[in-house]
Amino acid sequence: MQEIKQPPRNTVKDKKALQKTKSLYLSGVQFVDSKAFYVLLSMVDGLGPRRLAALTRFMGTAEKVWYGSEMVLRSVPGIPQKVISSLLEKRRELKPETVIQKLADRGIDLVAIEEPEYPQALKSIYDPPGILYVKGKRDILNKSMFAIVGARRATHYGLAAARSIAGELSQAGLGIVSGMARGIDTAAHRGALDAGGTTVAVLGCGVDVVYPRENRNIMEEISERGVVISEFPPGTAPVAGNFPQRNRLISGLSCGVLVIEAAEKSGSLITVDFALEQGREVFAVPGQVTNRLNRGCHQLIRQGACLVENAGDILEELGLKTKDGIPSGPDFFGGGDNNNLTAAEKRVYNIISDDPVSSETIICETGLRPSEVMSVLLTMELKGLVRQLPGQRYVRNGIV
Repeated sequence: MQEIKQPPRNTVKDKKALQKTKSLYLSGVQFVDSKAFYVLLSMVDGLGPRRLAALTRFMGTAEKVWYGSEMVLRSVPGIPQKVISSLLEKRRELKPETVIQKLADRGIDLVAIEEPEYPQALKSIYDPPGILYVKGKRDILNKSMFAIVGARRATHYGLAAARSIAGELSQAGLGIVSGMARGIDTAAHRGALDAGGTTVAVLGCGVDVVYPRENRNIMEEISERGVVISEFPPGTAPVAGNFPQRNRLISGLSCGVLVIEAAEKSGSLITVDFALEQGREVFAVPGQVTNRLNRGCHQLIRQGACLVENAGDILEELGLKTKDGIPSGPDFFGGGDNNNLTAAEKRVYNIISDDPVSSETIICETGLRPSEVMSVLLTMELKGLVRQLPGQRYVRNGIV
């Protein structure tokens, strides 16, 4: 029978270091010890959630990991020696009170895994992060959440679907989780905000890093009305290797994941893999068979993902009801209510869809005079039914 290896006892030096941390105060308010040390440990190269969990199980607490003797740390099974060396180097460089004060100065909050505000859904996954960096309303992290992910180079059709479904789900009481990337992610966040709902942006970089740059305004809006979170320390750049790690949090926070426009080898499918491992429901919006962006979604549907045409499909599958029943949602596939349009407006409106169409094509297919078509288009723009894009191309309104 193999003998279970016990961790060596703390040395006198370790005990003195531990005792020193008991008097850690910031601005007259005692700081939760575990937060400070989780923050410090998150800055150690190569020390991800699984290795940190192994260290804390072996040592007892994050505080003991940080102040553990080199001999004790190097005896922990499964932790590479270069990681221990990196930890020891960081310990010489960083002071807990200085690091935490800098976060406070930047308006960055912290939620440790031991705290009640830590998302309970996230605790259930295989490797939850020990600390979350937060900007915004931390109290919504335990709200019922639903994730929407998809292509960065999304079509108008996909953007319309994301924004519409996110808005409907928000009105039904679900918070919308996404990664604030270009395309579908941004449309989902925008749909939730415009509906007066809550949304959570999970970043693959530090919460003080705006990525992509054009999302600065929506990131600030989410920080005010929702919450921006990351497991990566502030200042962390959005390198490619961070995003698969980020994706497990998107699915982990949520009761289900909807995919809109995903190619066969899309990063969104990585989120789906995590969702399946975590026991979350998977949904997909179908699209044109000639568009490669839809192949991943069609593959998911063939494999058993729930086909989604509107928010009602999701709410019904999840067994959720709203006060007024399950909303059917607007038909972003090209239907819509056009009973109040004139005969000429109906002819024009039926030509326009969620894919951009030129004014020349509208004139040709309706058979109307060019001046009449342009007059009708202007009227429909003023009614909010269509939207003009560069190059005199038109799409139905309600899209990003």
